[in-house]
Amino acid sequence: MTEDHEHDHEHRSDCNEALEELYLFLDGELTEERRFTIRTHLEDCSGCFEAFDFEAELRLVIAHRCRDEVPDSFKNKIAALIEEDAGSHDTSDSNQGG
Repeated sequence: MTEDHEHDHEHRSDCNEALEELYLFLDGELTEERRFTIRTHLEDCSGCFEAFDFEAELRLVIAHRCRDEVPDSFKNKIAALIEEDAGSHDTSDSNQGG
């Protein structure tokens, strides 16, 4: 029973470390060695993997939903204004040269 207790304590310690560094792992801010250690733990621990999976999915949803989308009509209007402005500079530049 002592071995099981030590294994449980070691496993909880690994879980605590993995969960504490979860955001750093997701952001790619860990060394390759730490990433490997956490990745290995996630493969072996369904509880931690569920937490990782949830956080990763949440980040994807937030990134997708928070993306600003500009209407095509607005993009076209801006492009036309830029083109018009560029055309007026070309005409004024040629008038100044002559």
